Amino acid sequence: MRIDEAIAAWTAHLADVRRLSPATVRAYGSDLVDLAATVAPAVTDVADIDLEHLREWAWRATQSGAARATVARRTAAARAFFAWALENGLVETDPSLRLIAPKRARTLPAVASAASMREVLDAAAARAADGDPLALRDHAVLELLYGAAVRVSELCGLDDGDVDLGRRTARVRGKGSKDRVVPFGGPAATALDAYLRVGRPALLAGMADTKRRGAGGAADGTARRPQSDDAGRTPGPALFLGARGGRLSTRTVYDLVSRVVGGAVGSSATGPHALRHSAATHLLDGGADLRSVQEMLGHASLGTTQIYTHVSSERLVSTYKLAHPRA
Repeated sequence: MRIDEAIAAWTAHLADVRRLSPATVRAYGSDLVDLAATVAPAVTDVADIDLEHLREWAWRATQSGAARATVARRTAAARAFFAWALENGLVETDPSLRLIAPKRARTLPAVASAASMREVLDAAAARAADGDPLALRDHAVLELLYGAAVRVSELCGLDDGDVDLGRRTARVRGKGSKDRVVPFGGPAATALDAYLRVGRPALLAGMADTKRRGAGGAADGTARRPQSDDAGRTPGPALFLGARGGRLSTRTVYDLVSRVVGGAVGSSATGPHALRHSAATHLLDGGADLRSVQEMLGHASLGTTQIYTHVSSERLVSTYKLAHPRA
């Protein structure tokens, strides 16, 4: 089978059978397309790719300055692809079995202090106090990102029926299309309640008004093009809405968090995922057990969650050196 045909069949398998996230499917597909470009035009059939081709491909990535994590992901993509190809009879042997992946660098995530987060959220609450719809939305977004430790894609994917204010829980769809229920606290519930009562209806009304104006046509008699939402998707039952009433985009959330968290005193964490890192670390600092944090974050492996124990340990050592007389 031609390499491009095999890649298309494999990525369809990842999406439809293994139900991996669209981002993961795109990344793995892009990796294999790059492999096909590396071996072309000499090799066009997937059965003709051997270990030396794979090593050359990985070496070129390293020489071009790709991070170790990128090369490791490419190796994982090649292994998954050829395991599938072997299972489906496209190759007689798996050339990726002896392909060695570089060890990923173990870096600690950027974490904001509890005091910095309190400052950020108090400031967001103050901005929302006058009832501005976007300020109410932004306050609820920040409270939920930190209070429920959700991913930005999970937050933007929430529908209005996914949040239970009475129980203070949200049903989110994580990686691999796996659903989980996460709790959030009183401040997040208060912010969400204000947004749902005042902010969201106002944003929906603004969208309806924009549609009415657009339907009226321009001054020259030509029809105006309807305004699209922030994420380019149908508004539907989305919980968080953009300024024009459509589903809130992840880019808008990135801009929001970078703007308001970047100015926090003592905080080096400026992206939405840093709020998730911060929430996990503060949970462990407060005495939460690792399994509970793993379940809340939706990690498939406990090893992924254990990185936050290292962050807590680093903080403990720092405190010890400052406070203990024999340090």
